Amino acid sequence: MSTAGSASAEPAVADVCAVTDERLAELSGLASDGGQWFAVNDSDDGRLLIQVMDRNCAITRTITVPTNPLDVEDLALAPDGTLWAADTGDNGKSRETVALHAVSPDGSARLYRLTYPDGKHDAEALLVDRDGIAHIVTKETIGSPLVYRPVSGLTEGVPTPMEQVARVPISGTDTPGGPLQNSVVTRLVTGGAMSRDGQVAALRTYTDVYLFPVPDGDLARALESDPVRVPLAGEPQGEAIAFDPDGTLLSASEFGNGGGTSSAVRAVQGAAALAVPPSPTTTTDAPAAGNDVSAAPPASSDSRSAWPVVGGGVVALVLIGALVRRSRRRKP
Repeated sequence: MSTAGSASAEPAVADVCAVTDERLAELSGLASDGGQWFAVNDSDDGRLLIQVMDRNCAITRTITVPTNPLDVEDLALAPDGTLWAADTGDNGKSRETVALHAVSPDGSARLYRLTYPDGKHDAEALLVDRDGIAHIVTKETIGSPLVYRPVSGLTEGVPTPMEQVARVPISGTDTPGGPLQNSVVTRLVTGGAMSRDGQVAALRTYTDVYLFPVPDGDLARALESDPVRVPLAGEPQGEAIAFDPDGTLLSASEFGNGGGTSSAVRAVQGAAALAVPPSPTTTTDAPAAGNDVSAAPPASSDSRSAWPVVGGGVVALVLIGALVRRSRRRKP
């Protein structure tokens, strides 16, 4: 089974180092500046902790943020060094708002709350486009993953409404791995990353990564195109993904919930180059009668306000219920 319309590539996936520190037993989000990695654990202990790792998977220091998130699921690094933590997990579909935490290297942070336009969603993937706009990708058990972004500039203290801007065309695969052996599990989106130049977006599931070229900067449109799929076989609960600045793709898995003692950070060299934009197509056919494009109204412009750069059926529901690992104690 494979994703309809997608191409498949199988480059080498190599282990880089082993994560053994219990502080990252539930490693859920990853980012890289090329020299060091930044990671968040999927846990609720009353603080937001971002672990700084060397390239041997050893934690060298901890950035401690004095805020109490509910369920941080992903991490993105902006060009200015700001780390954006996606506090968007909602296994029980109970949150009135989700949140983004903009964290400086010294641990100071700004909190931005967001609301969906169409009810509650569980989401584990954050993408930040080259204009600094955050895109949240949901974890859907039925139907396609949905993409949301803020309709205006982020404001502290006042929730910002979001709009749905895309549906992602991925489906189940036969790649082994994940917490359960079922095709539903293989299409649940668990993490996201953007290349340093903003030209490639990556979304991962428990078992595969999907690479989308973004040649013109329009991330929403890119996420509705056919991606290149790269299998990440054998990860017990793969939720973290990042790009090194040179285009190397990094992936990592939790290990704590399966009774394991370690997991590996893995690398796919040159992954960003695998996402090749489609060749442009042209036509000289005259427009059909009654479809004169010159008479059509102009396309509406993107009116998003500038804001801080931030850098089936019952079986599926039973499966996702089995993946709920804990109840979050309180909303941030």
